[in-house]
Amino acid sequence: MKKLLLLLTATALFAQQRPDIIGQIVGTQKATIAIADMRGAGRAAEQTAVVNSTIFRDIEDAAIFKMAPKSMYPLKVPQRPQDFRKPLQYDPNNRNADPWLMDWSEPPVNADYLAFGYTAEQDGQLVLFGWLFNVRQPDVAAAQVIGKLYFGPLDETGARKVAHEFAADILKQFGVESLAGSKIYYVSNRSGHKEIWSMDYDGGNQKQVTSYSTITTMPSVSPDATRLAFTSWTPNGPQILVHSLETLRRIPFYNPRAGVNQNASYTPDGKQMVFSSSVSGYSQLYIANADGSNLKRITQTRVVEVEPKVNPKTGNDIVFVSGRSGVSPQLYRMNIEGADVQRLTTGEGQATNPSWNPQGTHVAFAWTRGYDPGNFNIFVMDVATGNYVQLTSGAGRNENPTWAPDGKHIVFASDRGGRMQIWSMLADGTQLRQLTSSGINEKPVWSK
Repeated sequence: MKKLLLLLTATALFAQQRPDIIGQIVGTQKATIAIADMRGAGRAAEQTAVVNSTIFRDIEDAAIFKMAPKSMYPLKVPQRPQDFRKPLQYDPNNRNADPWLMDWSEPPVNADYLAFGYTAEQDGQLVLFGWLFNVRQPDVAAAQVIGKLYFGPLDETGARKVAHEFAADILKQFGVESLAGSKIYYVSNRSGHKEIWSMDYDGGNQKQVTSYSTITTMPSVSPDATRLAFTSWTPNGPQILVHSLETLRRIPFYNPRAGVNQNASYTPDGKQMVFSSSVSGYSQLYIANADGSNLKRITQTRVVEVEPKVNPKTGNDIVFVSGRSGVSPQLYRMNIEGADVQRLTTGEGQATNPSWNPQGTHVAFAWTRGYDPGNFNIFVMDVATGNYVQLTSGAGRNENPTWAPDGKHIVFASDRGGRMQIWSMLADGTQLRQLTSSGINEKPVWSK
């Protein structure tokens, strides 16, 4: 009975906290948009399925719109502005009438905006003719928000390109940057060894980045997305290596003489790096220049301290994992000089893998407490208040969350399908997407 009361109390607290934190992150007021399926002419018709699915997903994933269900769309869907014909008297029951704005703004669609268009082959290229209309305007001239042509190769790559560009232009109208163009770096064993791989935000274009034929793990990307730091098992043990993402060549980095150097993370200006090193005998936290010079120790304990992450907004706060509580690893916060240490988690279970959101206000992390005790799940904490919410439960082991550049999405690793794979979700725990399926994949980081 006591356990039941504790569970009910925890559930009530979870429900009470969730709207406050999640509302701050993903927002609550959303306009409704309809995304009409495009048709294609000539060889462009072969790519319309890719175009349509890419546009819809890009807009849906932005999490700023309510998506009008396609089952509610009118029978006659416009492909061009010329397809709209204003009736002398609007009759929503006349299913044979030409398309009109009110077909979309009135029930059952109830949309505020409509994206539509078509694709064609032109001089050996794929061309997307895209429009965005505010369907609550009185006529076609007033309704048009976007009317633009997009060009790409006449293949699936070109289809994704033009679709991403059209969706990005729509999102830009609402002050939102598209995730298209951002990259996710992660660890995969599909080549026979653990190496760093990269992919597009939606799981496309998966490529191997490193080839050390050993254990290569814990990727971290510089704020300007030009350098990739990671930990690789060398003859001297785990050491930090750095690659240029422009030339894909190795950049010199001085590792202090220690059995373990790992968990590299850049400061917001990219000029310094914090990491964990066993120079003192215990893994402690250090800060150095981006090339490893000018090393400075910033924690002074005799317990293991790892996974430092610098606040990307202020550059002054670090969250990290420490066993200084004497029970199990917990999340802590301190300033970049190592002072003003504060424990963030309660001391229950194990808390690991902290990641700041781009705004520097919330931390995502993995924790073994909550509604699936004993298994790691993803939590988000408002650092200022200490309030937290649990985003995953009852679906295996979930760990290594990292925020997307938009601050509304999280990428993480989960074994919910039997093997550890990379997943993404909205920061309220919805819109789950599996991004990898080949091999075992883990430790993702999301870069602009």
